[in-house]
Amino acid sequence: MTNPQRAERRARRRERRRQRRESGDHAGLAALLPNLFTTFNLAAGFYSIVMSGEGNFERAAVALIFAAVFDILDGRLARLAGTTSRFGFEYDSIADTVSFGVAPAVLAFNAGQFNELGWTGWVMSFMFTAGAALRLARFNVTPQRYSGRFEGLPSPAGAGMVLATVLFVGFLREAGVSISVPASLPAFGMAALGLLMVSPIPYHSGKNLKLAGYRALVATVFTLVLILAKPDVTLFLIGIVYVASGPVGWVMRARSGQVLEELSHDETGLAASGGDPNDPSATAPENAD
Repeated sequence: MTNPQRAERRARRRERRRQRRESGDHAGLAALLPNLFTTFNLAAGFYSIVMSGEGNFERAAVALIFAAVFDILDGRLARLAGTTSRFGFEYDSIADTVSFGVAPAVLAFNAGQFNELGWTGWVMSFMFTAGAALRLARFNVTPQRYSGRFEGLPSPAGAGMVLATVLFVGFLREAGVSISVPASLPAFGMAALGLLMVSPIPYHSGKNLKLAGYRALVATVFTLVLILAKPDVTLFLIGIVYVASGPVGWVMRARSGQVLEELSHDETGLAASGGDPNDPSATAPENAD
């Protein structure tokens, strides 16, 4: 190879390296941020488990709130930056299993004293973990069925019901209200939440909410004010209403003969091509919700 040819090849390599330096750093940072927030989600779930083991139940509950916030942000960042990936999708599913499947079950097991029930308490709390994991796995291989609806209770909503209950109980105790419930009651609730997650019962997606207009604005502002003023009470009430809305709506539609609009095969897309395990409208690989 002649010297001019070698010089030309070196020049081309230098040009490629220069282009990678100019665009690669930005792309690398943009791709890193969503996965970093997924890691924060995972860390918050792990922290919640540790706090549950130490008996600090309210701190464990708050950690799950942070996990949900990070879970929302990672998917939004991935979409905004255009860095959705199959890796981010799978990583997010794993993080969600820990934060919204394992951590809430451990929190409920310890806070609800399920150990009093022996083996039964372990099994009923595990039903929640299994339900969350199965729901995430089902989304990975099953297309969306209904327009703007979750199929089954979303795992963050199930976790939210657990943490809201813990915070609500703490609020009642601070208010001087004595609470004494048998361990079997919260254990049954955990098992029920696990079954709702794997059920085919449709749940409303937040993306269906129409927030335009004066009335919607007023309702949103008042809801936010109530959450900020009394989060331990408001979150519990919102959780109860949302969890019950699925079965209640299902029964009402069955009695009235109303049928939900089903999406065509082209509209659903396959979760195998990517998406958010808790976002029925997502059809591209990305970090989660």
